[in-house]
Amino acid sequence: MTKKSKKKSSTAASPEYFSFGEPTPVLSQYDVLYTDCWAFQSKYWEPPFDMAAVAKMYRATAHHGSAIQAKRNILLKTFEPTKYLDRQNFGRLAMDFLIFGNMYGQKIENTLGDLLTVKAALCRYVRRSVDQQNYWWVPNFRDETEFEEGSIIHIMEPDINQEVYGVPDYLGSTQSILLNESATLFRRKYYENGSHAGFILYMTDAANKQEDVDNLRKALKESKGPGNFKNAFMYAPNGKKDGIQILPISEVAAKDEFLTIKNVSRDDQLAGHRVPPQLMGIVPNNEGGFGDVEKAAKVFAANELEPLQNVFKQLNEATGREVVKFNPYSLGEPEQNRKPIL
Repeated sequence: MTKKSKKKSSTAASPEYFSFGEPTPVLSQYDVLYTDCWAFQSKYWEPPFDMAAVAKMYRATAHHGSAIQAKRNILLKTFEPTKYLDRQNFGRLAMDFLIFGNMYGQKIENTLGDLLTVKAALCRYVRRSVDQQNYWWVPNFRDETEFEEGSIIHIMEPDINQEVYGVPDYLGSTQSILLNESATLFRRKYYENGSHAGFILYMTDAANKQEDVDNLRKALKESKGPGNFKNAFMYAPNGKKDGIQILPISEVAAKDEFLTIKNVSRDDQLAGHRVPPQLMGIVPNNEGGFGDVEKAAKVFAANELEPLQNVFKQLNEATGREVVKFNPYSLGEPEQNRKPIL
């Protein structure tokens, strides 16, 4: 006969742990940048990133949009319209390339095959065919129209993972863009909900009358609304130091954290776009400032503007005509004293 061992039950209280779970962002890095392209119904390739998400992200923060707009405005400043490409269509091509890393110039030809003009086909709705020989216009999943063969000039920002579509360089700063937006939205909700406590009025000194305490309570309660931020006076005879204190609950900590998040995420966005803060109207926080804006503009023009101009000159190489032409970049000096930076 074997003896059955009895399991002893422990009466000691065991510690319990809890957590709020892993944070789940609404729009994560994986949702924006995929790992590969995939073919839709064997007709055309889908881009390796979510076009709709990137389009929405353009207006997510002031710094992200402003950096793109600064590059576009400088390009427009140096662009000289030609008989093949007007200023409006060039601006569309520039925005598409800066936001999506792709631009599509649609050639309009006459019956003899001579080039009349080049128009911008909105990058968000253009897809490359599976055989990579032509392109499709896909504004939604129900409407699909194939472009005339050879009518699209596709210029892209090269990607290291595939060669079907271009990918914008700034996608590495996606999390900082979304963090900056989230901090702003949280701050707005923080003020709009009206449920956050501002401070605690802590009083240990005895008031002359209970009526004085009631009057002070009433004055604080009525300080909201029109004419707020009123002054309150409290008299406590024989009062001691720190007998009346104002204890902030969350405002100071929330303010410091908000500013830190905004500043750090802003710097990440500027690094992602490689745009000097002087050219975006950002006010420096330090006494020394950001340095000479003219020198920053010259370095930016040499390192960023000229390579961008060369990208658009690929339209000339693809058509064999001078579709794109640029003037020298200058800082607005009188014409007789103007010296080209590039």
